[in-house]
Amino acid sequence: MTIFKKRAFWLAALLTFICSVLGSFLAKLPYLSLIGALVLSLLLGIAFQSFPQTINKASSGIGFISNKFLRLGIILLGFKLNLITLANAGIKTIILSIIVVSGMITLTYYLCKKFGAESELAILTACGCGICGAAAVMGVSPQIETTNEERKRENEVLAVAVVCVMGTVFTLIEIFLKPFIGLDASQFGIMAGGSLHEIAHAVATGGAGGAISLQNAIIMKLSRVLLLAPVALLVGLWYRKKMAANTLNTKTTNSKLPIPWFLGGFILTSIIGTFVPFIAPYLDSLVQIAYLFLGMAMAALGMAVNFKVIFKRGKSVFSAAAISSTVLLIFMIIAAKALF
Repeated sequence: MTIFKKRAFWLAALLTFICSVLGSFLAKLPYLSLIGALVLSLLLGIAFQSFPQTINKASSGIGFISNKFLRLGIILLGFKLNLITLANAGIKTIILSIIVVSGMITLTYYLCKKFGAESELAILTACGCGICGAAAVMGVSPQIETTNEERKRENEVLAVAVVCVMGTVFTLIEIFLKPFIGLDASQFGIMAGGSLHEIAHAVATGGAGGAISLQNAIIMKLSRVLLLAPVALLVGLWYRKKMAANTLNTKTTNSKLPIPWFLGGFILTSIIGTFVPFIAPYLDSLVQIAYLFLGMAMAALGMAVNFKVIFKRGKSVFSAAAISSTVLLIFMIIAAKALF
């Protein structure tokens, strides 16, 4: 690494670190907690575009952080998943999560394509809505190979924007509907964890129903997060076959499977966090470090993206996500009443 690249990296690291720390602080404030630390870090990164000379000096480091720090953050995020807690939640919760994730991804992708969105943007939006918001978008994105990195960044930011806006809107809707839908605290938590996109959204809504509601919302939501790794692998396989079919390239079909190794690390850290006793006192700190790295990656993404193009392409995915999120909410109200 040349001295200029080193300077660019350390400048980018400083800028994104500031955004990530400030985003985490702002996310603890009323109302801003509905947006979440990752999206706030992204917005702060966008704000730094007001200083183009500084961004230009850090440009090569920004690309490194948005790529490598993202993977590191997702690996460390595995410490948040306690596999025993998820197993104790019961087979109903796991099966319902699989139905929600697979159904939401399929429906959102179909609607995005129906409204004219390109495949890459459609699948990122679908995974973000179906699994765990911004983290899912950024976790699945490396599985989509492309030579147009600028277009890829645009798709990532637009998909993140969709899950942020839809998740925030439906958080407010669900809290408003709480007195009218006839769910007890346990059922309301299941509905929140199963229907909302970001972990922050599920926590905010579940917390409105009390301690039991919050616990069920977190368990239900984390059971969806657990599906991030297999979904990313399936998306990689699907995209590889799609590209091979489009180009009639048999070499692409016969190449190695697109295994997302960093998501293997995500599963490994969840196993360590669950079964290695001496790790327990450090779990909260490790999860905070995970969000620090993810926030830095999101800030780097915000610093690099062209928003003039994004605003022109957003209508299709926002419309699709609004419809699919409405369908998901109705489904989860019915499922929570019937199964819990």
